[in-house]
Amino acid sequence: MVLELRPATVADADGIAEVHVRSWQEAYRGLMPQEVLDGLSVSERAANWARILGETGRASQTLVVLDGSRVVGWASFGDARDADADGAGSAVGTGELWGIYAHPDAWSTGVGHLLISAVEDTLREAGHETAYLWVLAGNDRASGFYERHGWHADGASKVDERPGLVLNELRHVKRLA
Repeated sequence: MVLELRPATVADADGIAEVHVRSWQEAYRGLMPQEVLDGLSVSERAANWARILGETGRASQTLVVLDGSRVVGWASFGDARDADADGAGSAVGTGELWGIYAHPDAWSTGVGHLLISAVEDTLREAGHETAYLWVLAGNDRASGFYERHGWHADGASKVDERPGLVLNELRHVKRLA
């Protein structure tokens, strides 16, 4: 496996969507209704990602990892989006890891490490002193990954309600500076 890390482009939308859907279907099995996971659409996600990556400035906040020409992982990040982000650190100096996923075929190959390290470095360089992320409650594999990289659960939680779905999420934080 020869990995390349770079900023995402609109041309990566299909690959990002494939990773997004396949990783959800594998990682969240048993944590959310199977019919929700089975109903995920790569083409719908690709259209959404093409729109997101086409927005000014958004592509620079999404990184992809390629193995050859295939997207095997991605991470999206930026300024904190939550109104109470000051609970995770200084609101002004707080960044957020919005999402990080690797294709299940690429789990435990270094893709996640490459992505989270690059996100932390980029947030630090942008002046963020701390960062946080949300992880689905019960996703022990992800929580362990974050903990191995110095993130820790701070006791905060939230409920993300979507049509036909309620997600309980736990916040992990890391001091970057």
